[in-house]
Amino acid sequence: MNILFLSELFYPHGGGAELATYLYAKLLAEAEMNVVVVTNRFGEEPEFSRSEGFVVYRLPLFKKGASVKYSALQRFDVLLSSFMRKWLKWADVIYVPRFWFSVVPVAKAMGKPVVVHLHDYIPICPLAVLYDFRGDKICDKDGLCSVSCIYAYERNRKRGLVGTAGSTFLNLTVYALLKRFVEYSDAIICVSKAQRNTIVKYSPSLTDKIRVIYNPMPSLLPIKMDGDDFGYFGGSNIMKGFRVLCNAMKMLNDSSIRVRGVNFSRMNVQLARFLRQLNIWPSAKLGYDEMGAFYTWIRCVVVPSVVAETFSYVVSEAILRGRIVIASNIGGIPEQVNGCKGVYLFDAGNAEQLAEKIRYVSSLCMEEAIRLGIHNHETFTAIFNNHKTLKKFLKMCEGLVKK
Repeated sequence: MNILFLSELFYPHGGGAELATYLYAKLLAEAEMNVVVVTNRFGEEPEFSRSEGFVVYRLPLFKKGASVKYSALQRFDVLLSSFMRKWLKWADVIYVPRFWFSVVPVAKAMGKPVVVHLHDYIPICPLAVLYDFRGDKICDKDGLCSVSCIYAYERNRKRGLVGTAGSTFLNLTVYALLKRFVEYSDAIICVSKAQRNTIVKYSPSLTDKIRVIYNPMPSLLPIKMDGDDFGYFGGSNIMKGFRVLCNAMKMLNDSSIRVRGVNFSRMNVQLARFLRQLNIWPSAKLGYDEMGAFYTWIRCVVVPSVVAETFSYVVSEAILRGRIVIASNIGGIPEQVNGCKGVYLFDAGNAEQLAEKIRYVSSLCMEEAIRLGIHNHETFTAIFNNHKTLKKFLKMCEGLVKK
């Protein structure tokens, strides 16, 4: 089977969605499927590469810092080029794992089945996160998405006035077209039942197209635990629960409890001083080689997200590394960690509950922390199996090709 991936970003760029895309490409290639990936090109990256059994073409779609959600969507010159027509004609299935939805009507006009993979809430929220930035709370979808919410989101990202106005306009206009493109697809993958249920609630017309297929897992092994610290990977991102963590640490006011924070890309002296007072030790993004050393220092990973994560690779990696997890009881996270005795959930946004969980995990002896981490790993890997994930993905694709 020939499968064409059209993804604005490709691992190591991006986040969890791009990691899932890379893992799918690798798994499909191992299953002797023919996989071609078309993505954006950054810096001195090669235009063409072949590794791990699949091919990657990198095109100059957009510059670094541009809005990923709408950049490729606007490149109709690329979409209608002879290069793209060649690969669309070659493909048995077109796979869109992110936002390049403008390919859907073109592929359908050529009689090709299209699979859209949703890692967020884009069909029901132009910001894709289903969060009300005006009141810092989960969006209840009591009406159309407001200009004020989108504006608050963009200002929260520290964008200038012109950039904020432009993005607000796109999210209120082009989004409607983007949503329609998603509806034209033949199949839609959701990464958790919680995500599917939320999308279906507000967009019931998509019900029959949606399949729930859990994300593939990276090949990670447990790492020896030598420290008692807590790990946090959300940086200063409000949606990742930064404020909740700060409030919880302030309540604890315990110098023996230390959090090692990652992904603090915009650090200044004032913020660093504030975090140190809370016993949060920040650092920038860690490389792959540094991550193993980081995990040796921590007994527990804290995931205090205030948005409904559809599927958290941070949670997955922590469990695969044999660690205890404290996480918000929101979105797809409870589904991910079901049965893991070393995972402690709390109500999203509740700093007092988070502080209580941190205090409890801190009180555990090292032997108990290790035992719980091992139990998490064994329980999780019994449920999340890449063979099962690949089998479901291929069954879906084969069904579309036979139609």
